[in-house]
Amino acid sequence: MRIVSYGRVKEAASLALAGLVAMLIVAQRTEAFAEGFGPFPVRNFQPIQLLFLGMQGDRATVINKRALDVRVEMASTSTVFREETGRVSTMMKFETLRSGLFFRYGLTERLEVGLEVPVLYRYRGFLEGAITATERATTGVAPARSALKGTGFAYNLSQNGRTLFSGGEGELGLGDMTLSGKYQFLFDQQALPAVALRMAVKVPSGDDRRFFGSGHADVGMGLAVEKAVAARWIVYGNLNGILPTGKVAGKMLRPTISAIAAVEYLWSPAVSLVAQFDYYSSPFKSVGTPVLDEGVTEVAAGFNYRLRNNLLWQVYGVENLDFIRGSAADFTLSTLVTYRFGT
Repeated sequence: MRIVSYGRVKEAASLALAGLVAMLIVAQRTEAFAEGFGPFPVRNFQPIQLLFLGMQGDRATVINKRALDVRVEMASTSTVFREETGRVSTMMKFETLRSGLFFRYGLTERLEVGLEVPVLYRYRGFLEGAITATERATTGVAPARSALKGTGFAYNLSQNGRTLFSGGEGELGLGDMTLSGKYQFLFDQQALPAVALRMAVKVPSGDDRRFFGSGHADVGMGLAVEKAVAARWIVYGNLNGILPTGKVAGKMLRPTISAIAAVEYLWSPAVSLVAQFDYYSSPFKSVGTPVLDEGVTEVAAGFNYRLRNNLLWQVYGVENLDFIRGSAADFTLSTLVTYRFGT
């Protein structure tokens, strides 16, 4: 796993901000756009913490009454860990392809409900070459990646000689489904932002013996906020609390929090650019390895493109920051398409 220094993070953030400012300057002056597309639906893609409820990034505004969104998402996540301590041995090098089918329906002008059905596939992946070349040209190849050079696929985490998590190459399975709801109680107007209450329940539909699910239900609740701050700029925020239930790999679990902060620049009525910061705490405690015990800090960036009036295409990447020497996956590349039926 690559450890990114604070100086490099600060430099990257400065470049991103400069890029956004430059785009604002060169863009033509037009009328204010009606609305943005929202933050990216990120979650904690680290393969072990992916077992738990992930309240994806979302906007506060609900969809119109009787409208139906159908979204197909594919996200490939590269994970590399190599660690040997007195208690824990970790060897993980693979990619997880998470394919999700998401439905969202507007029950009223203020309330929407949703259902997500994920499918997970573990394989060697295709991001290895690009990630290695990027690291070699910048900070140097990550120690974990160097240690596992020549290893095509590895997935094993053990404690005191007992395997806690493992998996084989080419495994495919249904993940845990999620039922969700969102109630918008404030609308964006002058000094007030749009604010919505979010609820979610994870259904244990995945095979917990192959670690495609936790084997238990999780529940979550949170707030989503959004505010248009200028003709082309919108800011978003999410804060969620999640309560996992039961035990996983024999380990007791604790409540977690997740949060995102995002800014969207409306390049045109059909195109926008988004940058966001994501944080997730871990449901594990005192296992003896940061892969499980520590939190995750990441940055995501990408674009939204409305291909047709009711058809939206999104692409984003998620980069591990490791402000907290955490357990983040190395890199995620995702693309998704959403079709809206109704108004």
